[in-house]
Amino acid sequence: MGWTEALATYFIIWWLTLLMVLPWGVTRVNPDDLMPGEDHGSPQKPRLLIKFVVNTALAGVVFGIVYAVIVSDLISLRP
Repeated sequence: MGWTEALATYFIIWWLTLLMVLPWGVTRVNPDDLMPGEDHGSPQKPRLLIKFVVNTALAGVVFGIVYAVIVSDLISLRP
């Protein structure tokens, strides 16, 4: 696996795991505390930096597993 293939694979895994991590710990705004024009479905404290750090670590673990499987030829990507 070349570095460009590895980078592309990590990029795809990072985005897929981000979609899994984003809903973690989301609490909605209390309807009594809404400001005019505020969406009732918006998260109260999104904590995006923490989610990005957790996502990067999780994507690294998943990428390590995928890399090991590809390099060891358990799954061949070549015809």
